[in-house]
Amino acid sequence: MDKTSNFIQSRLLSLDTLRGFDMFWIIGGEEIVHAMSKLYPNTFWNQFSRQLEHPYWNGFSFYDLIFPLFIFLVGVSTPFSIGKALNDGKSKNEILLKVLKRGMILFLLGIVYNNGLQIKPIDDIRFMSVLGRIGIAYTFANIIFLYAKEAFLIYWFAGLIIVYWLILKLTSAPGFPMGDLSMEGNFASFFDRNVLPGKLSREIHDTVGLFNNIPAISNALAGIITGIFLQKQKIAPTKKALYMALAGFFAFIIAQIWNLDFPINKNLWSSSFVMQTVGLSLLLFALFYYVIDGLKYMRWTLFFQVIGMNSILIYISGKFIDWEFTAEAFFKWLSQLIGEPYSILVIAVAILFIKWLFLKFLYDKKVFLRV
Repeated sequence: MDKTSNFIQSRLLSLDTLRGFDMFWIIGGEEIVHAMSKLYPNTFWNQFSRQLEHPYWNGFSFYDLIFPLFIFLVGVSTPFSIGKALNDGKSKNEILLKVLKRGMILFLLGIVYNNGLQIKPIDDIRFMSVLGRIGIAYTFANIIFLYAKEAFLIYWFAGLIIVYWLILKLTSAPGFPMGDLSMEGNFASFFDRNVLPGKLSREIHDTVGLFNNIPAISNALAGIITGIFLQKQKIAPTKKALYMALAGFFAFIIAQIWNLDFPINKNLWSSSFVMQTVGLSLLLFALFYYVIDGLKYMRWTLFFQVIGMNSILIYISGKFIDWEFTAEAFFKWLSQLIGEPYSILVIAVAILFIKWLFLKFLYDKKVFLRV
């Protein structure tokens, strides 16, 4: 067994595989589906394609799950990584400094991702980002994990989303009725408009704003609670998968009930959205954990592992590498040979293929971006 294999064996395979499955849709899977819907505009492909687009405000699609699922998986890894650090003799304060450093790096990478490596006036900089939210949720969830009693984590999870719900239901932007949840009238957007420097993604609202990081912390906490559960040695993997699936189903039902009062909304990261995405994250993770760690079906996982183990790197790479240009440089001849209209599918597959080969090269060399 080579060094890379030893390194992989020390990790939770289902976690890396699901993370890779999650990122697959961002790095090229969605474009393949969109291309198929153009080539074959039937009900199946059209519906599939629409599921890979975000609703403008209220509502939910499969694409809305990708971001919170990633945050959930970041949480799942916490009890393993921090547990190892504590076992190695590191103090909580030492670990805290590392957590703060990692959260800050993610936040700064998010600013670079949004604005590029160029000097801009502050008014033209967008400070909030996907990576920034991951960094904030990761940081605060890890602090809670480090210093709160394990039994209290569920109360932190529930408390954050309940408090957020109450704030938005009992407040509003000036001039709007109490509890207004429109883009202009909700308190979270109003807070961001008045507190955040720079620009917002929608001028009056940022799709990953500052105030609605509060409930996003609960997504990471749900992952942490799941990671703690996975460490229980006396429960068989198949039973763990069953319990996670039941918890996921229960969370999903709560989301549908809460949706009647606080609509499922990714833009607001509403409390019902948290419960919906935690529920679906648990169901997906239970499936992957059952198949990989329970039934030991592992051979199929390599494709997604390669993506999952360098997920941050491949996410930010698009800002520095023109992947479409690279794919066309190698495969334009093939798209010309096949001809229209199938060339769009060839290029979509080629982009994903080139990205995967790049990640596979890094995987084989055991080069992983560790923020």
